[in-house]
Amino acid sequence: MMNIKNLVALAAVSAVLSVPAVAQLSAANSAGVSIGHVHINAKDVEAQQKFFTLLGGVAVNNEKLVMMQFPGMYVVLRKQDSSGGTVGSVLNHFGFHVKSLDEFLPKWKAAGIPIEAGNNPKQMYLMGPDDVRVEIIEDAKIPTPVEMHHIHMFVPDPLAAQAWYVKNFGAVAGKRLAFETATVPGAELTFSKADMPQVGTKNRGVDHIGFEVKNIDVMVKKLDDAGIHVDAPIRTSANASKLRIAYVNDPWGTYIELTEGLAPSH
Repeated sequence: MMNIKNLVALAAVSAVLSVPAVAQLSAANSAGVSIGHVHINAKDVEAQQKFFTLLGGVAVNNEKLVMMQFPGMYVVLRKQDSSGGTVGSVLNHFGFHVKSLDEFLPKWKAAGIPIEAGNNPKQMYLMGPDDVRVEIIEDAKIPTPVEMHHIHMFVPDPLAAQAWYVKNFGAVAGKRLAFETATVPGAELTFSKADMPQVGTKNRGVDHIGFEVKNIDVMVKKLDDAGIHVDAPIRTSANASKLRIAYVNDPWGTYIELTEGLAPSH
């Protein structure tokens, strides 16, 4: 039987063949925004790298910043214990499309990844390290083996959350199944009504989401004028010398990083 190291090696080769060496983030919308990343607090960075390799990601670095590259976005990994997994936080899970579940499922089962059945055979949930929940949906029409699909938040008022992201980040309002959505280039933000209060994302398994912006100075000024204030002045990342960052919170507890220059420059 093939062991986990061989499985990871095979997945990595497959991913390298299907994903460009330097990821191109989606072109920004009219507000200058696209999805950039999802940021994970990892007790064991290598365990997260193995998990996301088995989902088709490729390990890359922007100087000291450790990332898993997917078409159009990154999963950023920081070695830090979390205060809990995604379930119970505002960000319940995030999700990918895969072109063929038959290609991925045997590898996940062989690696012992916990799998939760979805509502149909083409949907399921994986529980990754640090109790990070990831939804998988098969879509044979996508051009690559895997691509980012959505970030799912549980909030008291889905319509209010949708409107906030539309107003402040130029997202496009929509509906998927029973869910209100707000889509930015590269990812759908999905909103469900929370039956119980959810904790904020900061310090959880998924600490924050990231929007790549064309001009961080303009974006921060726009948000400040709307009463949405950064938690500290815009600064250069300590981990990547060409990356400028700032952080805000949405009204429901999702921590949001604004980045300019997230992708590796090589």
